[in-house]
Amino acid sequence: MLRIEYADYEALRAHGEETYPNECCGVLLGKNIAGEGNSAGTINHVQQIVRAGNTRTDSAHNRYNIAPQELVKIQRQARGLGLDIIGFYHSHPGTEPEPSARDLAEFSYAGHLYAIVSLRVEPAEVRLFRYDAGNFHRVSFVTVA
Repeated sequence: MLRIEYADYEALRAHGEETYPNECCGVLLGKNIAGEGNSAGTINHVQQIVRAGNTRTDSAHNRYNIAPQELVKIQRQARGLGLDIIGFYHSHPGTEPEPSARDLAEFSYAGHLYAIVSLRVEPAEVRLFRYDAGNFHRVSFVTVA
């Protein structure tokens, strides 16, 4: 079972609401803990989220991009904290929190988590997925204090 800090869960929702009607995006930091959880033998614990700027200027309402320079900066920040980049997040301002065909085509790093924040309902809904074997698979999670 994946764990996410409650404050970070709330921050995901808030980020989506703040950037509406455009998509928000960011990075999930945590640690892979051997010997627990899923079939891969690891469990991810999302310990921190890092907001990133959406650099899309042509269609920010339904697409996102994180600048490579910003991603390198976040990776260095993670290492300094003893954490790993374990995934990414973005919002779907007007659709369900399910991966789109575009998400599959453009943002698919094997083994990484993807959180999608949907603003179709209030409060915003968050779902988590893991990308493996060419597709996104929904991941159950619990929030922890």
